[in-house]
Amino acid sequence: MKEITFLKQNADKWQQFERMITSKGSSDPDLMADLFIQLTDDLSYAKTNYPKAKSTQYLNSLAARVHQEIYKNKKEKKSRIITFWRYELPFIFRNSHKQLLYAFIIFVVAMLVGIVSAAYDDSFVRLILGDSYVNMTIDNINKGDPMAVYKSMNQVNMFVGITVNNIYVSFLCFAMGMLFSLGTGYMLFTNGVMLGSFQYFFYSKGLLLQSVLVIWIHGTLEISAIIIAGCAGLVMGNSFLFPGTYYRGVSFVRGAKQGVKIVIGLVPVFITAGFFESFVTRYSQMPMWLSVSIIGSSLTFIIWYFIIYPIRLNRRANNLTIDTIQFGK
Repeated sequence: MKEITFLKQNADKWQQFERMITSKGSSDPDLMADLFIQLTDDLSYAKTNYPKAKSTQYLNSLAARVHQEIYKNKKEKKSRIITFWRYELPFIFRNSHKQLLYAFIIFVVAMLVGIVSAAYDDSFVRLILGDSYVNMTIDNINKGDPMAVYKSMNQVNMFVGITVNNIYVSFLCFAMGMLFSLGTGYMLFTNGVMLGSFQYFFYSKGLLLQSVLVIWIHGTLEISAIIIAGCAGLVMGNSFLFPGTYYRGVSFVRGAKQGVKIVIGLVPVFITAGFFESFVTRYSQMPMWLSVSIIGSSLTFIIWYFIIYPIRLNRRANNLTIDTIQFGK
């Protein structure tokens, strides 16, 4: 876009930011972190498109002042990590909720396709899951231990293998977003179909409740993380397809950076899911209340951190901005 358009779109926001910095007592760390992220995005765009313009010099100066405000009392480097988890990632997610909804819808529709296909075609489960897995599971069912597959490996080896594989799948799901979001959609769809046929298989054997209570101990985090990784892929792919007021290349780079941060934020989730699958899921005879508690706690965390908390944090930042400008708080 032309520089004059860029200035008209953002001038009021920059002036508000400047008043926040100069207002006495306005250096709230939560708000400053969000402010710095927005300013660096604008500065990056300005440097790319108007490298010698006065607007670029102004933004560079303003960003430096915000940076100084954030770090003037900093004594430890650990604050960068804390800022990422407490503020930066949630703020990114608040702007990605639409893509998260799309990823969730694709996955749920695919899961329903898997359920219906398995219900009407006896060979579909074997086509999706493979003959060896189906035969092994049937054999375990006949032996009275349908979930024996989770007890077949050493815990540590299982933990490492599962965690590495899950992280690889999440990065692949994200990277496929480079194919104009279609690649990510395909990954979400295939995983959804697999889950749907998998659950219907246990339903057809009269083991739906038992499978849910055991498998979703780790599956709640694992499946949620795959959907969120799909969200990251859609963020990157859609940034190229729908650049808005940015040049397409600039928009794509911004979307890719945001997507990478989302996927990096999923690593602890996959590690926890791998731990549950390797060390907890194998206890398939645990009390129902314990299984439900683990599943419920995992689901609560996902909903709170990736949906509710970003909304509240963004609302708080907006309210603080208004208060600071109007009342100098």
